[in-house]
Amino acid sequence: MSEYTTGELAKLTRVSVRTIQYYDKKNLLKPSHLYENGKRIYTEADLNKLKLILMLKNLGLSLKSIDEILDSQNSTKVMNLLLEQQLRYLHDQLKTSKSQIKMIEEIRRDLPEIDQIKIKDIRDIESAMNNKKSLRKVHMTMVIIGFPLDFIEIGTLVWGIMKGDWIPFIVGMIVVLLGAAWLSRFYFNNTNYICPNCNTEFKPKFWAAFWGKHTPRTRKLVCPACGEKNYCVEVYDEKKELAG
Repeated sequence: MSEYTTGELAKLTRVSVRTIQYYDKKNLLKPSHLYENGKRIYTEADLNKLKLILMLKNLGLSLKSIDEILDSQNSTKVMNLLLEQQLRYLHDQLKTSKSQIKMIEEIRRDLPEIDQIKIKDIRDIESAMNNKKSLRKVHMTMVIIGFPLDFIEIGTLVWGIMKGDWIPFIVGMIVVLLGAAWLSRFYFNNTNYICPNCNTEFKPKFWAAFWGKHTPRTRKLVCPACGEKNYCVEVYDEKKELAG
């Protein structure tokens, strides 16, 4: 059986020697062996008891309460209930932490674009994140509708090449052009842009936006407020949502 001095026990449980001496003084943790020279020896059972005391203390119990629980006949049942409650609390904390980690990762990922929006407090960050989600819905709608249009275009083209019948291709192209026109209108009706120079949010004229150079999340436009031409950041038009 393993035996430990006061110093070794303190090192194993990461507490001070004075703490163990205090628990001894309070009759909460007595050594299994006490030699005439004053040397105290603790066993494996004492080590486990100390770990239990420290765990209960971390749960917020006073030393008096811990002493009463350990001496009670239902000590095992009481500790099981305490541990079950602590496990539930830790699981809830874990869910909250995971949610916070996810939010922080999203903010870090989108920070270069959020930085273009005027942020004064955490509510502005939350608003910016909601704006990003709404913008993603616009993009998703365009993908969902755009995919069938691509299928019609390619499918009728292949049909025309293989069969020599170009009527389906002509009809298909009319459908594709009408669909593309609707998608363009849908996109520009639901999006605004923020000028990186003066932070003004504005909706450009359709053709200016249509022909403007662009990246996946920016478009080169002239700001109506400051007159500067820059790559402006795409955002969701929240006024459109409020009007609806």
